[in-house]
Amino acid sequence: MLSVRRGAQAVDFYKAAFGAVELFRIDAESGAVVAQLAVEGAEFWVADESPEHLNYSPETLGGGTVRMVLVVENPDAAFDQAVAAGAAIIGPVANQHGWRLGRIVDPYGHHWEIGKPLR
Repeated sequence: MLSVRRGAQAVDFYKAAFGAVELFRIDAESGAVVAQLAVEGAEFWVADESPEHLNYSPETLGGGTVRMVLVVENPDAAFDQAVAAGAAIIGPVANQHGWRLGRIVDPYGHHWEIGKPLR
């Protein structure tokens, strides 16, 4: 589960950036969100951070400990879509280590490597 600040905005970002589909969502009265999303069948969860449960976002921690790897059919197009939606480029898409791969950081501090194996 990815812990974020501004969970509702994060869900909207992942939809715009990665074409994510919302599979399940709970909206608390406080405004906090827990959502299950999928990108090309790969499922992941997003939730507002909850310090009372020791769940902190990269924004709170000043960085994250996880890199998400998103395997897609067209890494160049997916990368460009994420950048257009507001992600920052860490490394451009290139052929490296047997992969077509690029790296971005989303507005919530999570790093994503977007690519596919070269065959």
